[in-house]
Amino acid sequence: MKKLPKDFIMGGATAAYQCEGSTTLDGKGPVAWDTFLVEKGRYTADPASDFYNQYPVDIELCKKFKIDSIRMSIAWSRIFPDGYGKINQKGVDFYHNFFAECEKNNIIPFVTLHHFDTPKILFDNGDFLNRENVDHFVDYAEYCFKEFSEVRYWSTFNEIYPVASNQYLLGSFPPEVQFDIKKTVTCLHNMMYAHARAVNIFKDGQYKGEIGVVHSLEMKYPATEKQEDIHAAELDDALSIKFLLDATYLGYYSEHTWNCVLKILAANNQEVQIDENDFFEMKKAANRNDFLGINNYGSHWVKEYKGESTLNYNTTGEKGTQVYRIKGIGERIVRDDLPKTDWDWIIYPKGLYDLLVRIKEEYPNYNKVYITENGLGYKDEFEDGIIMDEPRIDYLRQHFNALSDAISDGVNVKGYFIWSLMDVFSWVNGYTKRYGLFYVDFKTQKRYPKESAYWYKQVSETKTII
Repeated sequence: MKKLPKDFIMGGATAAYQCEGSTTLDGKGPVAWDTFLVEKGRYTADPASDFYNQYPVDIELCKKFKIDSIRMSIAWSRIFPDGYGKINQKGVDFYHNFFAECEKNNIIPFVTLHHFDTPKILFDNGDFLNRENVDHFVDYAEYCFKEFSEVRYWSTFNEIYPVASNQYLLGSFPPEVQFDIKKTVTCLHNMMYAHARAVNIFKDGQYKGEIGVVHSLEMKYPATEKQEDIHAAELDDALSIKFLLDATYLGYYSEHTWNCVLKILAANNQEVQIDENDFFEMKKAANRNDFLGINNYGSHWVKEYKGESTLNYNTTGEKGTQVYRIKGIGERIVRDDLPKTDWDWIIYPKGLYDLLVRIKEEYPNYNKVYITENGLGYKDEFEDGIIMDEPRIDYLRQHFNALSDAISDGVNVKGYFIWSLMDVFSWVNGYTKRYGLFYVDFKTQKRYPKESAYWYKQVSETKTII
């Protein structure tokens, strides 16, 4: 059996909008999701997991099941209802109370400043396509650094690529724009610029603790050894991985990365302008990131595709319905020889190993890594409070083995946060896709430990992958 380091953090991940509920309570300002979900006639995020009221219960479960840390996010509009200006003291007090409860129970909070929930006024004004909103985000970040001095681990953003791609490429998030490469690239760059500015403020201000960013990174492999498929995978990789890591650890975009992005733009008859002055802040921040958070759920195999962009996002859990073909990039294919979740996500733990080794080799100033999200979305069966989820345990076991191998090969991985701590609201899947260690009865808000929670506890206690 493989081992994990003795100081390896075993955490659970959440996000404010997906677990807090109380979306209008105590002065919280609106976000785009509030109206978007109603307009679509879907589920809503209220009460979600009612973390706003239930967090002492969840912290107690962490303590009982040897979960060292909670990854959580601050809801920007709970602090600044309009995104800037007037402060909502009740929101500030809520997070202070949460952090105090964590400290009382020796649970470490890993805090993300932005997790898909820009305040609605700013979102409607262009979100991160609008440079004024970069300034508002940086001001909000600086306020949090000063106000929440008890926090020791900060992430600026969660999943910059999915923010940009889901909003402007795939159209699965509001404002539901599809196939706009210009807006996708502009959003990616502006958020990386905002990240750099926040890092520099944190370091120049000599705030205590550490700061990093959480990227969603999933390996792209060519579907065949044909040169055109290798090139398609290279293009997909450049936009979804290299662009982010270059910005984070170089402070600029390498010639190779930028040329790939220009090819994608040209194929879609689009172009983008980036202010060269932004690279001053980005280069300054490049060696100041204390850690990299990686969210990883699978890998992709890509082949050449010359048609118009077309896609179908599997939101139902009906296998075989996912389609992803992007003009100028390629088509992500289905590997019939590999296991998949009900949502068509390929299960390939070696992809996580390959990704970690690659980061070590290509970006030696990465410092250290936390796996900030990884887990199995599953249709858990509830039987009188008993939830047997062996497929989730098997998924975790395979990924922990891959992590152990990467650590043995010299990658500095310091911890793992399962997505998710408890069952939460899912942005495009509602409440049927469950990830949690703890089953949530969303009607009663009662928590039930799953079989996987007991497995996770044993791994945490022994640092042995059983």
